[in-house]
Amino acid sequence: MNAEMKSEVKVFWFRRDLRLEDNVALSKALKGEQAVLPIFIFDQDIVDELPKDDARITFIYQCLKKLNQSLGNKGTSLSVYKGRPLEVLSQICLEFKVHSVYANRDYEPYAVDRDNGIKDFLQAQGIGFLTFKDQVIFEMDEVTKNDGKPYTIYTPFKNKWLAHFKEEMILERTTDQSNYVPSSSAFPSMEELGFSPSTITVRDFDLGSLDHYSQNRDIPAKDATSYLGPHLRFGTLSIRTIIRRLNGEHPVFLSELIWREFFMQILHHFPKVVHENFHRKYDGISWRNDEAEFASWCQGDTGYPMVDAGMRQLNQTGYMHNRVRMVTASFLCKHLLIDWRWGEAYFAGRLLDYELSSNNGNWQWAAGTGCDAAPYFRVFNPTSQLERFDKKMEYVKRWVPELLTQNYRKPMVDHKMARDRALKVYKEGISKMQA
Repeated sequence: MNAEMKSEVKVFWFRRDLRLEDNVALSKALKGEQAVLPIFIFDQDIVDELPKDDARITFIYQCLKKLNQSLGNKGTSLSVYKGRPLEVLSQICLEFKVHSVYANRDYEPYAVDRDNGIKDFLQAQGIGFLTFKDQVIFEMDEVTKNDGKPYTIYTPFKNKWLAHFKEEMILERTTDQSNYVPSSSAFPSMEELGFSPSTITVRDFDLGSLDHYSQNRDIPAKDATSYLGPHLRFGTLSIRTIIRRLNGEHPVFLSELIWREFFMQILHHFPKVVHENFHRKYDGISWRNDEAEFASWCQGDTGYPMVDAGMRQLNQTGYMHNRVRMVTASFLCKHLLIDWRWGEAYFAGRLLDYELSSNNGNWQWAAGTGCDAAPYFRVFNPTSQLERFDKKMEYVKRWVPELLTQNYRKPMVDHKMARDRALKVYKEGISKMQA
């Protein structure tokens, strides 16, 4: 059948929204005359930078497989590609008479540039590229100061967010229609896509963990966090569904979701933070950047139990408890005086819930260089943090089995010496920039 005789289709491009339920762009695409062709693209520019058995790729693949099974019940199948999105979409436009392409917006700098290029290409072909707000409650310019400038302090941002929030913002976007392009194409194996299964698994989101979240969230041995991160990152649950489930009963957890949107708008308004300190006065810091010490930190071999337990948990599972993240990050930047960008990159390669804006924001917070950051003279004492949050050493013994034996190394650096050194180096760095 030649192109002129083909029926027009809408392409729905799954990205950070791996679900059929409560999916804004999908619900929009399903309305109207044209049938919907659902696709997913393993972006070569991203996956080529990752190991073939990256746990996040395995998780995405498993989600896609479930999506394909659900779509099969609607008489269609998910078309899975691996390549550069512009090239893949160009090929799809040759195979189908494409009316428009629908997607939910992605706010990371790479994604914005990619989507701008795709929009230009499609528009030149007379094809619409329609994107929608889905992964946040408020987009980049929807919560600003009264003068329209972005917030750089969390608490006033949170207060404005809460003041603007309305229940209708979390209404479910229904996708009941089955207006899909009929298809039953074979689903590719991981090997056919060039990947290998990971032994690391993503845990399900546990709503029950929220019942005592505010009381237990700082106690790593209780394992009382929600494990929501990867599900938010890849959109197996919508932000609206999550907030509906909170039912107004978990303000501390809601605050964490608002932090996520705060860091997203920081990245949008100040994209320099990807590679630079938010506050330029810290540009004069003379980082030591000792590669051997960095390697010890990465391996969880510092002689500080909470730091070592956290790093080993990360390396083995792709998770790290949030309290422990703060301690390990502070140790790298303050005790070892290693550039926060080194630690940020290491976390980016291993965290199942890695999100550029939050990872960057939290690392700059720990280093003292970011917006609304811990002051540079705040240096977490990993020993007192252990005594306060893991007094019985249940968490650290789980991850550092040699802890109470002679095989456990002595601390690689003295806390008091390291703290004094960090304060001196930070002060000198600030003075250098002020000179």
